[in-house]
Amino acid sequence: MPAHMTNYLIMLPLLAWIVWRRVSRQFGRQPIQRKRMIARIAILAILGALLSLAGFHNIQLLEGLVGGMLIGALIGMVGLRLTRFEVDPVKGDCYVPNTWIGALLTVLLLGRLIWRFMQMQQVSATAQAGGYPANYAYSPLTLLVFGLLVGYYIVYFSGLLIHHRRFQQSHPGATAL
Repeated sequence: MPAHMTNYLIMLPLLAWIVWRRVSRQFGRQPIQRKRMIARIAILAILGALLSLAGFHNIQLLEGLVGGMLIGALIGMVGLRLTRFEVDPVKGDCYVPNTWIGALLTVLLLGRLIWRFMQMQQVSATAQAGGYPANYAYSPLTLLVFGLLVGYYIVYFSGLLIHHRRFQQSHPGATAL
């Protein structure tokens, strides 16, 4: 087996698992898990900050990332308005995310990943043919899609945590997860 195929054998199942988890969380009642949401907000903020460092080399990359974050934040606010909140006797405070927004973000992410995969295949073919491959390491459009996800989830999870805090204040016997 060629060495470059080994990377795909590792990355594709991992990517499929991540996408499956993401899609499964777009349907049905989801419990509010404070610690996980706080951790996700922190991780996304750190990743966004690290990717913004690419703006020192190419301002277009920073523009794509920041533009995506702003659009994502707006979509996150819309998503919060369209989210239904419910109380489950077993799970406690729960939310039902809007499936259309989740599906749209998933399709954008998958579409961009597939497009980048196809570009990388072309770069690999160009390099094997003895040509000079173009630099496809970063793309403003890729960073825009990533910024969209970062902005959306930071705003969305923050809004869910604010709702959960209000829920706990109005229901003093509720336990925090």
